[in-house]
Amino acid sequence: MPALPIIYLRAENAQLITEPLDALTVIYHRRSGTTHIVAEPVPQILACMGTAPMAAADIVRCLAALFDVDDVEAIIFARLEEMAELGIVERVRA
Repeated sequence: MPALPIIYLRAENAQLITEPLDALTVIYHRRSGTTHIVAEPVPQILACMGTAPMAAADIVRCLAALFDVDDVEAIIFARLEEMAELGIVERVRA
């Protein structure tokens, strides 16, 4: 896993329609026309991210209090990378 100076930008709120569905969350991404079914911590990551670009390390700090797991940094980084591949977030600087 690389160090966490990577900056991520959440897709615009107008591009994402998010609907909780029991333990899962459905995200419709307007730009791609794709619907994603996601689980924790993806909705929490999106909730933590504002409209400005955010460093992965800041996202980890924001979420660390919500999840009592070891190596939360690796988990959050993996989800951010998956979300970047889906277009839900964008890597804006490496």
